[in-house]
Formats: sequence, C-alpha cells, structure tokens
Amino acid sequence: MKFAQTLCSALWASTTLAANSLHKRGVFNKARPAVERRVANQPFKHPEIQKRATRFMSDKTKEFSVNGTGIPEVEFDIGESYAGLLPISDDPAETRKLFFWFFPSTAAETPKEIVIWLNGGPGCSSLSGFLTENGPFTWMSGTMAPVPNPYSWTNLTNMIWVEQPVGVGYSQGTPNITDEVQLATEFRGFYKSFVDVFDVHGWDIYVTGESYAGFYVPYIADGFLQANDTDYFKLAGISINDPIIGDETNQQQVCILPYVEYWQNLMYLNDTFMTQMRERQDQCNYTDYWDTYFQFPPPSGPQPVLPDPFNSDTYACDMFDNFYAAILEVNPCFNIYHITETCPHPFSQLGIVNTGDYQPPGAQVYFNRTDVQVALHAVVGTNWQQCTDTNVFGNGNATSSARDASVGPANNGVLQRVIEATNNTIIGSGDLDMLLSTNGTLLAIQNMTWNGAQGLHAYPSTPLYAPHHPEYNLGALAGAGIQGHWGAERGLTFYTAQLAGHELPGYTPGVAYRMLEILLGRVEDFSSTESFTTQKGEFTGNGTIYRRRA
Repeated sequence: MKFAQTLCSALWASTTLAANSLHKRGVFNKARPAVERRVANQPFKHPEIQKRATRFMSDKTKEFSVNGTGIPEVEFDIGESYAGLLPISDDPAETRKLFFWFFPSTAAETPKEIVIWLNGGPGCSSLSGFLTENGPFTWMSGTMAPVPNPYSWTNLTNMIWVEQPVGVGYSQGTPNITDEVQLATEFRGFYKSFVDVFDVHGWDIYVTGESYAGFYVPYIADGFLQANDTDYFKLAGISINDPIIGDETNQQQVCILPYVEYWQNLMYLNDTFMTQMRERQDQCNYTDYWDTYFQFPPPSGPQPVLPDPFNSDTYACDMFDNFYAAILEVNPCFNIYHITETCPHPFSQLGIVNTGDYQPPGAQVYFNRTDVQVALHAVVGTNWQQCTDTNVFGNGNATSSARDASVGPANNGVLQRVIEATNNTIIGSGDLDMLLSTNGTLLAIQNMTWNGAQGLHAYPSTPLYAPHHPEYNLGALAGAGIQGHWGAERGLTFYTAQLAGHELPGYTPGVAYRMLEILLGRVEDFSSTESFTTQKGEFTGNGTIYRRRA
C-alpha cells in the first residue's frame, strides 16, 4: 500500500476528507424473493480444522509453536502454526532477523511444497495480507471480530507470511540495503534458516505477493535461481497481483486518463477539468505514447523512457495526482485501491496508513497489542506499523530520502529469467484498482521479451471462471461464475478480476483461490469449470438465473 503514499505524499498532506450522511430510502426496505444461489446435490458440513498430530513439531521448532486457541480475539482454534524471528545469515552474531508466521496445510495430503506471501510498500507488513486477504482467519475493515476464512490458502498448501525486508513489522535489526539484489540476498539467508529449522529441504517453492512485491517477488525468485541450490531454493513458480514491475511513469501517468475515462460514470469529473486533462495528456506526449505502445502484439523494440514528472518544478505531467485530487473533491472517501467505495471510511485493525484511513479514539492496532505479540513470539514492545516509517532502502539511515535503486524487473531481464526458468508465472490485476491499473501493468508487459518473443500477442480476453460453491460463513463470501478475463502465452499467464481492487485476494477470494490451484498445478487454467479441488459435492452454476425458494 505504501507505494501510493510515497508517490502522493505532498498531495495527501494537504487533503482534508469529510464524511457525508446518507439518506435511507424506502426502496431498500422492500421485500425481496428468497433465492437459492448455490444448491448442493449432496449434503455437506462446515469444514472443521482437522484434529491430527502436528506435522512440524520438533526440538528445533517448538520455540516457534503458536497456541492455536490462544490468539487474542479469535474465538476458534486456528490449528498448527509457528511464528517468530529467524536470522538472515549464518553469522552467530547476526542481529538482523525477519519475522514469519508459518501454517502447515490443513489438507490431509500435501506435496512437498511451500508458498511464500509478501506484501509490498516498500516497507509494508505481510501480516496485513494475512489478516485481510488469504490467511486462515480474516478481520476485514469495519467488521466486529475475526472470522474463519473458507478461502485460506492453507486449505491448499503450506503457507508462510514473511515480514521483510529488515525494518518491516516485527523484524529486528537496522536496514542496510539500497536495492533489490541486496534484498534478495537478505531473504535468501532468512529462507535458508527456515529450511534448516523446519527441515523442508528440497521442497518446491512458490513466491507470491502484490503491489511493490512486483519488485520483491521476481528479484527474490531470480536470487533463488542464481543460487543454483535446489536443496534450499527449488523455485517452482511465482504469482504477483496488482504489481509494479516496470517504469512508474508508464504504469501510472500514461494510462491514468484512459482509466478515468473508462470509469467516468463512477468519478463524475466535470467536463471542463476533463478537457484540460486531455490537453495536458497531449502536451506530455502521453497520448501518442499510449496509442503507439499499448498494442497487441506490441511494436518491436523497447519502449522509450519518458521523463519523470517529479523532476519538473511544476509537476505539470503528474497526471495521476491531479486526477486523484479532483476525484477527492467529488468523493472525499474515494479509495484509490478500490474505486467503488464511498463514505464513511471503515475502521481497520491494521491502523492508519494513508490519509483518510480511520481509527476511532482509543483504538489499538491489533498487532501492536502486547497479548498478540506474546502469542506470536514477537519482541514485546515493538512498534508494529502496517507500513513502516523507516526507509528500508536507506542503507542504515532510517530517515533517508533514498529510494530503491533497482530497475523494474520487467525492464532488465529479471522477470524474463524467472518466466523462462519456471514457465509458471502468473500476473493478476483487479480492475477496480486505480493505483496500479490493469492496462498499466499490461503496458509494462508489452515492453518485456521472454521465450523468444516480445509482449503478449493478444489482449487477455478469455472469460475467467470461478466455481460455484457453498458458503459456510456469511462473514467471508466469494463470487462465482464469470469473474474476469485471462490469457496465457509462453509460460506467462495474465488475469483480471473485474470486482477486485488492489488487494485482489481480499476482494475476490474465489478468483485468488483458483489462481493458487493453477499455480500449484491442481487445475489446468482459468477456463476450467471444475469445482475447487478442496470442496466436496457438486453445485449448480451452469447458468446465472437462480430458482426461487417455494
């Protein structure tokens, strides 16, 4: 999330948000016929956590064991898990350590594999993804308490959420890196420690994440490949959603006008402003650039590098922030990560990250609670932030203004090497994400060459299907049927989720669950209409008209 904060800090610091009261209309009180959305052909029960012997308990792991019935505010058993700190090197005097929370799969039989999840930022905690996207329990903004997550990725495989790099969340030590290559080295040292403690030598590794993890994941995966050591770093595939993978100007500035024009029925920006912005789009050479390079297949050769709009004294070509400021005038509770939201801002247990985030007086951030830190073997007293104020790329200077010195992995061969080595790379995008839009990501992909050709030859347009399924928990629902579009070429799959925002697994958990099944090789592709591999029973869903109950 912090990627937006870094980009727009000057704008947000001067923006004041206000909530408007809404008028309740009687139309919402009308009686509606009950419908039977998902009907099982055979009885089914609510899935319960399996009571079985622990898989990973040993003398080496017991210090990390988490009491599944002792998580504050969680009124159910979360099962076997392990959490704590592990060093980023073999040096006995190492003070830099990353925090992890590891969950063995709840499936009766799971291949020797593990999925790593990383949030972005840079500097944001992967525990935010755990709590609001794909963990065993979720606590969504504006809700009363945690609930079991029927779409937890632990249903499918072994999962580890890691707070990285050093300086993030519960991690310990002084950040001393300046780029992604150093970050990958740091992570590789941590993961080697993890493999030794939990004895997962030779296991297949899938690295996943979102947002600025569009940098993290490919660089870490490439670092695993460069290590040439399958005992510790056996990379099997990667997945990133709503990622920054290329040039920020291309992925945000060039594409923002077409994005706003497409969603103008939600933005309601006035004609005078839109005319001015179209003129500026032309003046900044963004119109010609978009028309020339957003093509399928793309024109041959690398896309020219556009000037950084923030290097200008006037920021005249900072189209993104100009649009964002105007939208906030119309909708003061506009969510850059999920554009359909309006006032009020719901309260999040993860605390305030961006201007407009709401925290009631006296509320305490969940991961800053002493009882939570004790339960997770974190250092008690750590000032946990969803996105740290510390510059994780400051080379030891916490307040440095230095940024990640790395080039986007789609621009320098890093992502290309990962695709070609695994032929199992999945990139997704939520269509309701304005921060890193679908077409902005595709523009970056069109600048990349892999497996003998440049870019995608066709715009991803095959309907994406999420299986119909029973719902066990009204606090965690997922849509079914046609949920987006997808395409695959030469080892790279790209998909969209039409109702998702930036945090795709949180907004459309069924789509993300199906994605993971594909990444792990359980399901062939997004056109498959077969049931989720972990569900029992067959369900209606061949049509979109549901029968009414008698």
